[in-house]
Amino acid sequence: MRLRYLLPAIAFLVVAVGLGVGLTLKPREIPSALIGKPVPEFSLPAVEGRSGSLTTADLKTGTPVLLNVFASWCGPCRVEHPLFMELARTTDVTIYGLNQRDAPADAARWLETFGDPYDKTGADFDGRASIDWGVYGVPETFVVDGAGCIQYKHISVLTRDVLEEEIMPRLRGEKHVPCEK
Repeated sequence: MRLRYLLPAIAFLVVAVGLGVGLTLKPREIPSALIGKPVPEFSLPAVEGRSGSLTTADLKTGTPVLLNVFASWCGPCRVEHPLFMELARTTDVTIYGLNQRDAPADAARWLETFGDPYDKTGADFDGRASIDWGVYGVPETFVVDGAGCIQYKHISVLTRDVLEEEIMPRLRGEKHVPCEK
């Protein structure tokens, strides 16, 4: 008879603990299974009006790089774009763009209108490369070390705080994740 009254109390405690743990989580921090792994194999044509394709080999040149996934139809991409323009203007950081599921003319117009901070920009017309990169949505930014190992992934608009606290230390090699083969 006592068990009949004790069971609901135990169930309530289990649910309360689960909800309490959930409140401590940070929903914007979605872990990526690709951190510490080599970049996926890909080869993308250049965005209309730009020269040079973007390939896996571009990310394995011995120097850390940023890869920014963007699209002309992405409102948050417009918010973060001035930070990429500033970064391209004031540092020697190599920035690559991966244009996701965009009409060629729209992507070209967007870069002409807002500026082109990218050393190379690949056009991912069908989204296949984005899927291989584990992209949830745009914008997303990756730090890739000089050996082609993914070190960090930022989902959503890049802010100056994230740039200074997370990305720049990784580009300088201060925060490094060993690469699994």
